[in-house]
Amino acid sequence: MKNVGEAPQEELAAGMRSDHSTRNRVARSILDHGPSTVADLAKRLGLTQAAVRRHLDALAHENVVEPREQRVYGARTRGRPAKVFALTDCGRDAFDQSYDKLAADALRWITEHHGEGAVVDFARARIVAQAETYKQAMDAAPPERRTEALAKALTADGYAATARSAPVGEQLCQHHCPVAHVAEKFPQLCEAETEMFSELLGTHVQRLATIAHGDGVCTTFIPRSGGSGGSGSSSTRRTTTPASASTAGRNPA
Repeated sequence: MKNVGEAPQEELAAGMRSDHSTRNRVARSILDHGPSTVADLAKRLGLTQAAVRRHLDALAHENVVEPREQRVYGARTRGRPAKVFALTDCGRDAFDQSYDKLAADALRWITEHHGEGAVVDFARARIVAQAETYKQAMDAAPPERRTEALAKALTADGYAATARSAPVGEQLCQHHCPVAHVAEKFPQLCEAETEMFSELLGTHVQRLATIAHGDGVCTTFIPRSGGSGGSGSSSTRRTTTPASASTAGRNPA
């Protein structure tokens, strides 16, 4: 028999779903109408001002909205200016964006007007800035921890990477790829990244799987010989890098 005041699990779950749905409505209303007061939101959504404040507090805690002083154009009236709530950058990112399409369109335009070689040049130039940060992190690590240091640096860039031992080497696994949708159409991005790993680790590496190719994880094999322990000679890198790039998960057209 249920104790007095004890809500069934189903009711609690339904209440949580309802709260989440209402918070989405509050955030969407701010997105559609711009910075809004509590009174504005209550009127638009048919909620009490107390309910709106509760949801705004939760959204502010999640860094979705932030309070601001309302801008006044013309002569300022007496009294405190009304507080409005606006979406943060994080809040805007929670809604649908067209960045992937924009990037793909830009690379498609580059291909049509300047050829595939220009896309390769872009992919390599893009990776250079990232590589410098990764190199600093790896140089600070002992030789046997360089792959792990690379994984941590990749994680800081949003790749959710891990390093683990393999029978004859190591595997670098990236559980997320921020550019996967674009890389699906332009595998040159994956190939440039594979080349960067080879350069940083000073050895031939082999791409076993990529998220852009439909795999669950981007997986790169790093052989034990030649080592994750240092920087190989430039002549070695020149001969081994193209081989590693060829396995970077190119999709059939």
